[in-house]
Amino acid sequence: MPKALLIVDVQNGFVNEKTKHIPRLVEKLQYNYDLVIATRFINLPDSPFRRLIKWNRLSPGTNEIDLAFKPKEGIVVVDKYIYSCIDETFLRLLEDKGIEAVDICGIDTDICVTKCAVDLFERNMTPYVLRDYCATHADADIQEAALVILARYIGKSQII
Repeated sequence: MPKALLIVDVQNGFVNEKTKHIPRLVEKLQYNYDLVIATRFINLPDSPFRRLIKWNRLSPGTNEIDLAFKPKEGIVVVDKYIYSCIDETFLRLLEDKGIEAVDICGIDTDICVTKCAVDLFERNMTPYVLRDYCATHADADIQEAALVILARYIGKSQII
């Protein structure tokens, strides 16, 4: 069975003191997978992030949106403008490759990683969140809370 890795938002604009170890980890990890998909969040001028929560980072055309690791040849980069990348196009890509389970890593565990994992679960795919390859900008207690909540959403055995 082919293996897929979803690398969520490991971008320059999301790397800080609490997440700086993630790019190095995912750069090595990606070589263990047949299919690697990396998301790239772009905060559009009319986004709800700007309008509702006054968050203005990761603007189009800035180096903040660039991947913070060297992607292997053949990686699929998916631009996204909301928390999740899971849509019909994404699911079709997995189906075309015969993939039924997706390992997930990246930044932020408590937001985009969780949303992608839950969206896969709700689409009858099997998500596995790689806890040691995820991080958040928030405090350590938020990281742990996110993993507890994820276990409630998708199952304890899905957090590895």
